[in-house]
Amino acid sequence: MALFRSPCSPLPPTLRLAHLLNTSRSKLSLRSPIAMASSSASEHNDSMHASVKLFHVPALNANEMGQIAEKTMDRYSLCNDAKRKGRGTVIVWFRNDLRVLDNEVLFRAWCSSELVLPVYCLDPRHFATTHYFGFPKTGALRAQFLIECLEDLKRNLVNRGLDLLIHRGKPEEILPSIAKTFGAHTVFAQKETCSEELGVERRVREGLQLDALSSVSTSNELSGADPSIDAKPQHASGISSKKGPQLHLIWGSTMYHIDDLPFSTAHLPDVYTQFRKSVESKCRIRDCIKVPKYLGPAPSTNDWGCVPTLKQLGISVDQVQLGMKFSGGENAALSRVHEYFWKKDLLSTYKKTRNVMVGADYSTKLSPWLASGCLSPRLICEEVKRYEKERVANDSTYWVLFELIWRDYFRFLSIKYGNSIFHLGGPRKVKSNWSQDKKRFDCWKDGRTGYPLIDANMKELSTTGFMSNRGRQIVCSFLVRDMGLDWRMGAEWFETCLLDYDPCSNYGNWTYGAGDTYFYASSSEHHLCFLHGFQLYHGITLA
Repeated sequence: MALFRSPCSPLPPTLRLAHLLNTSRSKLSLRSPIAMASSSASEHNDSMHASVKLFHVPALNANEMGQIAEKTMDRYSLCNDAKRKGRGTVIVWFRNDLRVLDNEVLFRAWCSSELVLPVYCLDPRHFATTHYFGFPKTGALRAQFLIECLEDLKRNLVNRGLDLLIHRGKPEEILPSIAKTFGAHTVFAQKETCSEELGVERRVREGLQLDALSSVSTSNELSGADPSIDAKPQHASGISSKKGPQLHLIWGSTMYHIDDLPFSTAHLPDVYTQFRKSVESKCRIRDCIKVPKYLGPAPSTNDWGCVPTLKQLGISVDQVQLGMKFSGGENAALSRVHEYFWKKDLLSTYKKTRNVMVGADYSTKLSPWLASGCLSPRLICEEVKRYEKERVANDSTYWVLFELIWRDYFRFLSIKYGNSIFHLGGPRKVKSNWSQDKKRFDCWKDGRTGYPLIDANMKELSTTGFMSNRGRQIVCSFLVRDMGLDWRMGAEWFETCLLDYDPCSNYGNWTYGAGDTYFYASSSEHHLCFLHGFQLYHGITLA
């Protein structure tokens, strides 16, 4: 469409916004950004509230979700006579992989041990403030979603002979202590890619080593042993206490495994089209990891800890009363896949409807569960392939996989470019005179710009923790190109609000929205990216 032009030759602000708002169906009077910043949109609020009702995602009750999840888990689980050959006790440190199915971390831990201890650390840093502008890192809606994910994970682990040990504190302090208490020889966890998460991994590894050295030193002092002589193995695993527990990180967040890429992440193509064509032609998507139905026994403990309430996390309760209400957890995720693919048969029309902005079923809505790890992209892929075999294969079924490849791409780019995706100029160090005017930003954040579509989308975000992909594109473009505000303000506000927040996709997309077209710089798909913008948000129009 000719009206969507390259950022290299942008339309005048009001004309560009008119196109974004689709003026063929709207008679909006567009005001200048300066006048807009002080205007009120209250006259639009009543009509918006009157036309919107509460949509539950998935639209199923607890019994229905339980039955669907049970059937899906049977399909993707090993039989009960699966054998394990490991020794001793291991810890599974759950992070952004809050699921049982297709969880290689959990499977490898089970294979490597006699006892598995699942642990989740409620890291206080996740509930602190964002780096530049001091917004809450985790808003009330995503915190509630996380609580539901943990409750569901705990139930599913109990059903498989385990439980979930929940501690509040920093992982680098909690995990070494737990490993020492239970004599664990290994801590298994999912590998992450961004600096904050990598820093935690490094400190956990250091903490495990320091605790082991401290234990050996204390033991030598008590026994009078020569500290230059290695201590004998103290654990059933055969791991010496001097060597200490090991941190074993496993890749598990993408559809295409990082080890299967036809290039290193350092040589990752800077154009998405090249990446996509290369992986599609040269790589095979691995099958889902089938986890045994019984994973026990777990180590004995008198206190497994409790899933906290919002109040215990110091967060005010914020109930969803309008728009979409998502249920957290793996059972809800599997139920949504079933509902969208199989019950409502919407997968076959996905590409045609994915840019609609109102309702629960115009897109898959799987992104919140993907971001929290309640659902693996490989399981979605296998369900798509099963749907294509049993019902129909068309552009819509392929497009779900197309968007999952986008999600992969942003994750791999975060490895290649590191912290530059968080910097003002992005990977290309683009220079621009951004404003950080707080009053103008608050008008955008609170839905008080005077532009009904902008305001409705921003109110949906703060009310539900969700926004359509087309909505994300519009509000991003408006903040950056019409209001001239620092894109990082928008990115950090999205970090606060979104249920489907993850740093790779969020900051990768905002960097692009701010004008860094480095990752999309050629081919017809550059046009596609600019046209649909934040349908790429979180790598997928599954949002």
